[in-house]
Amino acid sequence: MPLGYQGSYQRVRAYLHDKRTSPQPVTARPPTPRTVAGWILRRPDTFTEPEQLQLKGVWTHCPEIDALTRHVRSFATMLTARQASACPTGSTPSGKTTCLACTPSPQASAATATPSSPA
Repeated sequence: MPLGYQGSYQRVRAYLHDKRTSPQPVTARPPTPRTVAGWILRRPDTFTEPEQLQLKGVWTHCPEIDALTRHVRSFATMLTARQASACPTGSTPSGKTTCLACTPSPQASAATATPSSPA
């Protein structure tokens, strides 16, 4: 049993001819999810003008991506500037923080721990 398209070359040619001569405007292909993720994770000052326009277009079509971009950039600022006071979650009543950016790493905790004196 043969697989694939069973029609003729002329039928494909006629179909493509109709598509090529249609009066509908040709629109640009939307960016891939990988491209958008790269834009979100990159520093804003490294964008080219076309990339900025494309990202603004994504933001207008999807407000969730706009919010995600703002969250990622504020988190990046907290990490690079070490601004734990800017953490929106703060700490819990037990004194433990719920924000991973504000939690010191185990290596940092061990380095700052004071040895206990013998009693």
